[in-house]
Amino acid sequence: MSDDPTSRPARMDDVAKLAGVSLGTVSHVLNHPHRVAPRTLDRVRRAIEELGFVPDRRARSLAGGVSSMIGFVVIDLTNSYFVDMARGAEEEANLAGMNVVLGNSDIQAEKERTYLQLFHEERVAGILLTPMENLADQAWLSHEWRRELVLLNSEADVDRCSVVPDDELGGYLAARHLIDVGRRNLVFAGALYHLAPVANRLRGAERAVAETNGAVRMTTLTARGLRPHHGRDIGSQLRDLPAEERPDGVVAAADLLALGVVQALSHLPGFRIPEDLSVVGYDNNQASWESAIPLSTVAQPGYEIGRTGTRLLIEEIREPARHLHQRVRLDPQLIVRASSDPRA
Repeated sequence: MSDDPTSRPARMDDVAKLAGVSLGTVSHVLNHPHRVAPRTLDRVRRAIEELGFVPDRRARSLAGGVSSMIGFVVIDLTNSYFVDMARGAEEEANLAGMNVVLGNSDIQAEKERTYLQLFHEERVAGILLTPMENLADQAWLSHEWRRELVLLNSEADVDRCSVVPDDELGGYLAARHLIDVGRRNLVFAGALYHLAPVANRLRGAERAVAETNGAVRMTTLTARGLRPHHGRDIGSQLRDLPAEERPDGVVAAADLLALGVVQALSHLPGFRIPEDLSVVGYDNNQASWESAIPLSTVAQPGYEIGRTGTRLLIEEIREPARHLHQRVRLDPQLIVRASSDPRA
């Protein structure tokens, strides 16, 4: 077979020869560019461009256990909070010469497992995961997984790093705001309480109500999910209540749920928002500020969660002997808009 470089795809040794460097230097440019002097980095990259060299990343990872890919299994890409998380992860990975590949589980446990298995088989360098359930309940993951893995939006019950927002504080801030604007009969509208973020938001709201020593009451209404049509179902339940039992404030577990509540009720007598009913969502989803009645919400530090989690993952990938697992908690922020404060 001819070894004429013009008759076959370019190889690493062709790049090394053209750039006047060793194969090891080309490898560093591809895998660890931060270790290469700028002038050498530029020379090798120009050689790669001139030759049209395309690295066989899967072959390299199979041969040496090294990959520049990070897999990110996101629970719900319809929620801009998780999009922000992915943007933060991508930014941090790019700074380290790595790339992020996304898989959307779409709040389906089977899709989550499928993506995890796919990334495992593709030998990505590590995994970021916003999990469907507590990892302690996923024995296959805690015992069989052999890739570095960092949890986002859920605390680790196993020996993993995790980066989470303080959802209990967020639920507290939402309910406390409604109490401060004079609301005394609250509803927590939620779903999927097996998810730690939702359970923690409810716990925080309950704490705010408990501080009133009985001056404020709160009941819970449960939907089948966290999308707008589930919120409209909650709105229908509120609409059908006798007038004397109607709440004057709603804490929703997610912005899309809050949006559905507003869509179902805002045009009905007795449910003027915020004059009769104050509504606070959660996540600072794009839907919250694009709603006809802009939604008050609890903003999550999604971008920073993505960056922090990726930084921890890359540390574990590159320096496993020195890496110490961390549990990082970041504070959310209440954002008041037109849906909640009748005094505004």
